[in-house]
Amino acid sequence: MTSSANIIIINGPNLNMLGMREPEIYGSVTLGDIEEQCHSVAHDLNLHIDFFQSNLEGDLINWVQQAPETYDGVIINPAGYGATSIALLDALLMTKLPVIEVHVSNIYRRESFRHHSYVSLASQGIICGLGAQGYSLALRAMAEIIGVIKVEE
Repeated sequence: MTSSANIIIINGPNLNMLGMREPEIYGSVTLGDIEEQCHSVAHDLNLHIDFFQSNLEGDLINWVQQAPETYDGVIINPAGYGATSIALLDALLMTKLPVIEVHVSNIYRRESFRHHSYVSLASQGIICGLGAQGYSLALRAMAEIIGVIKVEE
């Protein structure tokens, strides 16, 4: 087990509108609230995180491409780009880093076009439908995957 690790958390389009956008689906928690929660959980897990959001596909791809230089793992909520971006999938596959995909809503209880995510093909795991808590669960899972913590069986 390592003593600490660096994780990048990448958030895709419209997630900056959490708390205002369709609260019946996404809840009232803002992306800022999620970032605070992630920093708290990361501290407890001895992880360092950087938290990013963009509505631009190219920004997401640039962050993913640069990730191996600094980070030990990627947590990504690709939002709508999960269902559309082969370029984002290709970038994630190129990193050779562990990837966990997060969705605030349950994409399988929504419109059929949301049921497929290209990003899932690069992901060790997918967490969806658990709201903001999904990010905390992803951090815990990532800490185990990269060997920062060991979960007793």
